[in-house]
Formats: sequence, C-alpha cells, structure tokens
Amino acid sequence: MKTFTYEKPATPEAAAQDAGTTGAKFIAGGTNLLDLMKLQVETPDKLVDISRLDLAKIEEREDGGLTIGALVPNSDLAADRRVVAKYEVLSRALLAGASGQLRNKASTGGNLLQRTRCYYFYDTAAACNKREPGSGCSAIGGFNRILAILGTSEHCIATHPSDMAVAMRALDATIVTLKADGDRRRISIHEFYRLPGDTPQIENALEAGELITHIELPAPPKGKQEYRKVRDRASYAFALVSVAAVVDVQDGVIASASLAFGGLGPMPWRNPAVEAALVGKAPSDEAFEAAATALLADAKGYGSNDFKIPLARRTLIATLRTVTGA
Repeated sequence: MKTFTYEKPATPEAAAQDAGTTGAKFIAGGTNLLDLMKLQVETPDKLVDISRLDLAKIEEREDGGLTIGALVPNSDLAADRRVVAKYEVLSRALLAGASGQLRNKASTGGNLLQRTRCYYFYDTAAACNKREPGSGCSAIGGFNRILAILGTSEHCIATHPSDMAVAMRALDATIVTLKADGDRRRISIHEFYRLPGDTPQIENALEAGELITHIELPAPPKGKQEYRKVRDRASYAFALVSVAAVVDVQDGVIASASLAFGGLGPMPWRNPAVEAALVGKAPSDEAFEAAATALLADAKGYGSNDFKIPLARRTLIATLRTVTGA
C-alpha cells in the first residue's frame, strides 16, 4: 500500500489550498477514487477530505434555475421534488446510474469527475496512455466493446462513464469552482471536458487544487424530456449508448432540441449538427434519420464495438419518437 497524508479542511477555501500541491486528490463519497487507489491506478500523496463541507444544498435561483452543491448525494438530487418536476431527464439519468447504495454515497461533483471504466485503464499490467502517458493504448486492437466511437484519437478510445453528466450537458449546466488562489470560475459544461488528442490524461479544464463547489442549472427547458439507456444488464451497468433528450414541439414542428449522448465518446457527447437536423422540421422518421446520420458522420468502430454505430442510430430514433409522440 502506498502511504499518503490525510487532511480534513473546515472550509472550501482551505480545501482548495490543501489540494494545490502536486499529488493531492479531493475525496468526497469515494465511490470511484477508493477503487482506483486499491488497484494502485490512483496513487495520491495526499487526500483532502471535503465530505463535511457545507456544499450539500439544492437552492432555487432567481432565474428559475437551481444551484446544486457539489456534495449533494446522487440519491438526494434524483429525488428532489424540483428536479423530478422540472428536470426529469436529470432525475432519470441519476436513477439509471449505479446501485441505490452507491447513489447514497456518490456526490454530484464527484460524478462529473468519474474516470473511465476502460478495462485497460484498470489493469496496471496493460498499456494505457490515460494512466501512464506514452505507454500506448491496449484498447486499440484489444477488447473494446464498451469503448468510444466518437471523439477518439490514436492515443485513447476510452469513454466517459457518467449518466448524470450526459443529462447535465443536455441541460446546459454550468460548473462553479474555487481555485487554490481563492479565485472562482464558472465553466460551461460544454467547455469543461477535453478530447483525448495526444494528452488523454488531461480529462477536464480543472487546475491543480481547483474545487467544484456548485453546479448551476438554467431555468427549466421547454418541451418533453427523456433519458434512454441501453446496457448489458437491467441495473448497475454502464451505458453502451444513452440519450438525454429535451425536445419542444410547437404547431407540429420541432421548435427546439437539446440532445446529449453517453457511451459514445470520451466526454458526454453533444453535436449541434444533430439538433440542427431536427429544428424546424415536422417530427418524422426522415428527420430522425437525418439527425442520426449527423451524429454518426465521424463515427469509427474498433472491432468489438462496431455494433455501437447501428445501436446509436436505433436508440436515437426511438428516443425521438418518444419525446415527439411521432
């Protein structure tokens, strides 16, 4: 076992300062980090425990949206009456992720920062550029059934595992952070995640010691909301393909559409071309096929995950039929 120091700061400001050193990691629910530490995939020199900070509230905003503390448990967020009534896609996504016991421990901020479930990332004997930059990618040419078909690179084809983050991206969430120097940032979820490129170990826009304190949701969107998840088991399984959809139909025409996807890319995936293919069109299989074609225009399978391309097409079309009533 690798030794590490343990800090339990009393304030977010102290936590950010404590974590501003090389090799430090925040820990809240620990549902992902502890597993990675047991396997020595993650080997922090310091753990900064933020679990007792006052960041576990859900508050209404003047614009009609919500501010969600980073330490709100996933189970509490999924069951909140305001989320259930106004952000159904988020509640559904949370309930589709993990088991009830894990949702009771997992935090909202930690959920956004989950590491990939790629088999080779977890196997320290395998080559993984995300775990050890420059070592190679065993997933390319290996067993890659659950891995990405969009946004990949020659260095990494891992997927982002979160269901919640997919719904958050469809809802245009904003991530509020506190930096080690005391400055605060507001980062759109569309700018938060990073494509792997030649640096797959850099997964998001956070700096060393930067702490997620809140997530802001804008006013509830118009239209019908749906979260559809295709997986190998009925529960406690990561998405092969998932779709978070918010679609508003007015006078027989799609007035607005917001679509995000899980299981397909290294981040919760959203492509404006998919939505552009729908807006202004009458709900129909022709329009839905055009949206699916836009989604998968650059898709690339790597062998055992080739099936995801037709599966994503079918899942998107089925979801659009549901939310539009077509």
